[in-house]
Amino acid sequence: MATSAARAGVAPRSQGSTVNKLLLHPVTKPLLLVLCLLPLAWLFYGAATNGLGANPQEALIRATGDWTLRFLCIVLAVTPLRVMSGTPALARFRRMLGLFVYFYAVVHLLSYSGFDMGFDVPEIVADIVKRPFILVGFSAWLLLTPLALTSFNRAIKTLGAKRWQWLHKLVYAVAGLAVLHFFWMRAGKNNFAEVFVYAGILAALLGWRFWQFLSKKRAQP
Repeated sequence: MATSAARAGVAPRSQGSTVNKLLLHPVTKPLLLVLCLLPLAWLFYGAATNGLGANPQEALIRATGDWTLRFLCIVLAVTPLRVMSGTPALARFRRMLGLFVYFYAVVHLLSYSGFDMGFDVPEIVADIVKRPFILVGFSAWLLLTPLALTSFNRAIKTLGAKRWQWLHKLVYAVAGLAVLHFFWMRAGKNNFAEVFVYAGILAALLGWRFWQFLSKKRAQP
């Protein structure tokens, strides 16, 4: 007979305990750091070896944007995976993954600013105002900035836990803006396949959070 944990889609305690021990090992964070830097290292390698195609600058801009969106999906998946798999140790990687969302967003912004605009600030400002998909992407970066700046324990103490939690709910707005930015960028080529994949993943992750919120509300007396 299936256990209640299995019926609920939660990993058995022994399995979760084993995974937790592995995740708590001192080597896991340095390993994760290296893994998170591999996409950028691969892009630099491709640029150095002429492996990014006929337009390597455009490839760098697009790829860093793609990795920003991928890391956003990963960081939003941490809590659902932690709850469903019964591995609370996953939470210790959320901060690092969140900072890598911002890291790749900054590299994406710098790539656009340098390769497309030559770091000409007036031209960048004019382009942001003129093109909606650039404005949406820049807005997502602006919202990410306070999240990155307050991702440390001292910020939690300064703001207070409740205000810090409310501030970090901006990540949901960032997710929506990121998908819209990607959608408008692909609209010119009428190529939406990847957009729908990312939109579906983010919708599922945010839908899980909404379902959890409703479940807690129903459970309250």
